[in-house]
Amino acid sequence: QVQLVESGGGLVQAGGSLRLSCTASGRTSARDGVGWFRRPPGQGREFVAAITWSAGSTVYADSVKGRFAISRDNAKNTVYLQMNSLKPEDTAIYYCTAGYRASTLAGLYNVWGQGTQVTVSS
Repeated sequence: QVQLVESGGGLVQAGGSLRLSCTASGRTSARDGVGWFRRPPGQGREFVAAITWSAGSTVYADSVKGRFAISRDNAKNTVYLQMNSLKPEDTAIYYCTAGYRASTLAGLYNVWGQGTQVTVSS
């Protein structure tokens, strides 16, 4: 059974940076996709970025392109989300998720982490 643990959230001023980590235990090659989603206060869940373990292929939401970078370290079973030039509207709970392929659709993922809070002050 795959389990995901996120870390790295916190409070940062606008323009600052944070790096989130997602470490997977019990990972199998069948689940090739890892995604990051977020839930801003009072809003629904939205896609942020995704990557494949095998090829490192990535996809980003338009709202974070050029500011966020997703990467993976297969040896550590860890996926990172480097967030730069943070804005107050990036404030949200960030969730890591695993699925059989990388996708922008939350419904295609079947394992979710507990989430980590990111707060960006203006």
